[in-house]
Amino acid sequence: MAYKEGLLLKRLRNQKGFTLIEMLIVLLIISVLLIITIPNITKHQSTVQTKGCEAFVKMVQSQVQAYEIDHNKWPANVAELKTEGYLVQTTCPNGGTVSIDSDGKVEADAKK
Repeated sequence: MAYKEGLLLKRLRNQKGFTLIEMLIVLLIISVLLIITIPNITKHQSTVQTKGCEAFVKMVQSQVQAYEIDHNKWPANVAELKTEGYLVQTTCPNGGTVSIDSDGKVEADAKK
């Protein structure tokens, strides 16, 4: 009986760490997860920037209307809104420019 217990303890002591195959399987799983998640993260980042630009255009449109109420005319350009203190920045979060047409409508140009 003592002999069998000794063999069992010896086997338990000899089984240390992970085998090479186990480590390769773990690395494969991690690689697959990274391959799946990285493209999704970059896709969401561009979506967030696009939505941010849309929100910025709406905010600039409201500032154009406020400027028109205060001055009884449309601003000539976005820089005029910034000079008068209606805006802090004049570009979209994605780097696109914003313009105001002669009717006071605000539009975002394509990203630089």
